[in-house]
Amino acid sequence: MERIVYDRMAELDSRHWWYRARRDILRTLIARKIALPTDPRILEIGCGTGHNLEMLQQFGRADGIEIDPAARALAAERLGRPIGASPLPALEGVEDGAYDLVAILDVLEHVEEDRAALGSIARKLRPGGRILITVPAHPWMWSAHDVVNHHKRRYTRGSLRAVIGEAGLKLEMMSWFNSLLFPLAAAARIVGRITRKEDSDDALPPKPVNSLFEVIFGLERYAVGRMPLPPGVSLVAIVSKG
Repeated sequence: MERIVYDRMAELDSRHWWYRARRDILRTLIARKIALPTDPRILEIGCGTGHNLEMLQQFGRADGIEIDPAARALAAERLGRPIGASPLPALEGVEDGAYDLVAILDVLEHVEEDRAALGSIARKLRPGGRILITVPAHPWMWSAHDVVNHHKRRYTRGSLRAVIGEAGLKLEMMSWFNSLLFPLAAAARIVGRITRKEDSDDALPPKPVNSLFEVIFGLERYAVGRMPLPPGVSLVAIVSKG
């Protein structure tokens, strides 16, 4: 990702509606759908500024990997111990068979070799371990946001299911999410394309709007993993070794 993306993440990850509501949704989904053992080990690959690590620490000991030096330093400060720097797909130096949960949250779309990346992650799982994946959805929504974030692709349900299968993994659950705000996001992308005035979508909106969007997006925690959601901006999946 470009330097400005990491800088904006560091500035906004504790305040922006998207980060805050997404953490709540993922926390609920882990508690609801992933049966972790006592004292589990958790790894977040591509942890950025470490804004998800506090949430993951609620379930067990969380480690992180981040290749950007500045973001890695901030994540280490937040976690209170070093953050790894091993890139996908190799994950050199990361112990095989060590983790009960590996989270790869809006990271897979950055990796050229996504199938190889998932295969490598699978080798880091303990027996019964799970991988939690989130990715941006709908290739037709490609915009300046994807360009500045150096995305390689946006996924469909079919393409995500295919790469999971090709990596030899078992899909246990897949769901849309960020569905309630999808019509607004889709309309903004379409208007931006027509007017050729696309932007990267990551500015902090005015406080009332920010609070409203957080409430709306956050409502999905009551449904995700329990019932099908309509198409959303993103996809979330839980997978295990096949």
